[in-house]
Amino acid sequence: MARENLTVTKAIRVLREHGVRYTDHAYDYEPRGGTEVSARELGVDEHAVIKTLIMEDDCKRPLIVLMHGDREVSTKNLARFLGVKHVTPCDPAVADRHSGYQVGGTSPFGTRKTMPVYMERSIADLPYIYVNGGRRGYLVGMAPSDLVRVLQPALVDVATSP
Repeated sequence: MARENLTVTKAIRVLREHGVRYTDHAYDYEPRGGTEVSARELGVDEHAVIKTLIMEDDCKRPLIVLMHGDREVSTKNLARFLGVKHVTPCDPAVADRHSGYQVGGTSPFGTRKTMPVYMERSIADLPYIYVNGGRRGYLVGMAPSDLVRVLQPALVDVATSP
């Protein structure tokens, strides 16, 4: 799909400001379809589709976790890494307020609030990844090194199989 036909989101503005080379990937969004649907629609491995999760610690401080589409976050291991009692996913309305995006269209780029970003370490080893571009039904493809350069995430080992 040609870039000129897509709405420019906050995420795209951030990528452009940082000179990130990316590809556009629009697809038919399905509520509650998650990365399984986006991977199927794009014809890519779900492991390379990176989900952006808005979570909070026991003091209600928000944070972003980037995880492989086919993996889950061990909140227990993440809490241990952070040195807090627990970490939980935010309620969708709360996540929307923190990120400025709708759940299902949350990008780690251009969030309303500045939040610490934690990325599953093995994402950096992939040759190419797909991350939400700031709206439902829209992913951007890029080299993981560009994501790391722009977001400077802390690398974590908190993945579990679903």
